[in-house]
Amino acid sequence: MTTIKSKADLGLIAHLLRRAGFGATPQEMDRFSEMDYDEIVDHLLNFETPDYIPQDFISRFHKDQSDLRLAEGARAHWVYRMVMTETPLREKMCLFWHRIFATAGTKLIQNRVVVNQINMFREKGIERFDDLLLALSKDPAMIMWLDNQDNHGTSINENYGREILELFSMGVGNYNEDDIKETARAFTGWSVVNPEYMSIKMRNNTVRPYGYISWQYQYDPEDHDDGEKTILGETGNWNGEDAVRIICEHKATAEYIARHLYHFYVADEVPVPQWPHESPRDPKAIQAMVDSYFQSEHSIKAMLETMFKSEFFKNQSVRYARIKSPAEMVVGTMRLAGPIQLPSDETYYAQAVCSNMGQALLGPPSVEGWQGGNEWINTGTYVERINFASKILDNPDKVGVRNIIDRIKVNVGTNVVTSDELVSACLEVLGPVDVSVMTENRLKEFATKYEKLGWQDEVSSKEFDKAALSVIQLIVCTQEYQTA
Repeated sequence: MTTIKSKADLGLIAHLLRRAGFGATPQEMDRFSEMDYDEIVDHLLNFETPDYIPQDFISRFHKDQSDLRLAEGARAHWVYRMVMTETPLREKMCLFWHRIFATAGTKLIQNRVVVNQINMFREKGIERFDDLLLALSKDPAMIMWLDNQDNHGTSINENYGREILELFSMGVGNYNEDDIKETARAFTGWSVVNPEYMSIKMRNNTVRPYGYISWQYQYDPEDHDDGEKTILGETGNWNGEDAVRIICEHKATAEYIARHLYHFYVADEVPVPQWPHESPRDPKAIQAMVDSYFQSEHSIKAMLETMFKSEFFKNQSVRYARIKSPAEMVVGTMRLAGPIQLPSDETYYAQAVCSNMGQALLGPPSVEGWQGGNEWINTGTYVERINFASKILDNPDKVGVRNIIDRIKVNVGTNVVTSDELVSACLEVLGPVDVSVMTENRLKEFATKYEKLGWQDEVSSKEFDKAALSVIQLIVCTQEYQTA
């Protein structure tokens, strides 16, 4: 027997799907409205089934999305995966880790190795943090991005040793300069090799013309510092694996990751550089996730489950409390209009718009990634957001758009509607989207330009489509749609 959800229940489900995905499509709302909330969370956290990617078709029609060396093709390919995924939280976690473990194809000359790093996030993104951090430390893109190929037993390079403590695990104030040096020593000999040149053991940046390289992780024991090291108060003949273990056992690491999860999934915090000086927005929420981290042997999945099932996540005060990143807004809108029919230029347009709005996928501005929050919005980027959302949803013949319009008719229940009823039906089908009284009044005021709305014949049906599209396009321009 199907349980009929109240509007409050549907609002909570829509809130969860905005945060644990890219917003609810009508089809997702149909499916999840028949499930209990905790059951939905468990479903979203199930990453066992890989997404189907028509690689042969992509290779035939979009060669650069198969080759993945050039930025535009690599970014467009990730957009395609985010739009078409059946496991949106998995792709959302890739965005989460890409924001923290920021690695850019600009310095690396090519983008395939960064795509490989994103693939690693798909595999390990909700496993034990120890396993993820170890995989990151062996990731060729990260090694080259932070110069660990130049970190030798006889002459250390502190770059990775510093960033793994400062930006990737603990945050400023929880280690000292000696910890940085000792951690760098632990990672000496962790480098890359290009398989084509493996016989001559080339460990340096072997960039040939046009970036024809295929780095793989390689450990060189002869280049490793075997001496005794003291990292975060623990002394021993440590290597990189030991450094990761010591870091992940530290309470500051659990707190740092918990605060990042809260910042990304619950509500915008102050920018990360201010964290050492300002307390978390909700210390009890952070502590709940920290407890989950240690009780589950450092499981990210356990922290996510604790967060999504908590009262602090469900609370009305945190709904629409995050500004959507460009990628979240772009992908969510495309999922509403979708699916993508290959071959398609829309993914190229989408990746370019993300860049114009300040989030070039696979190309974060620095090792600090993107700060997010209010930094996503200014007069220029807001115009880009409005123009993109309006353009993507402007064609009633698109499968997703057609489905939305047809559902609006069903939602109304009659074949003649008032302009007020049209606005209410659009808000319901697109989310449901909760808007302020002022926003709703403005939407209804706009809709009064359509005096007679119905679909009794072909002419009136086309007029209704036009009216519905206009209201939909205005809704996706609202402040509420631009937040999550």
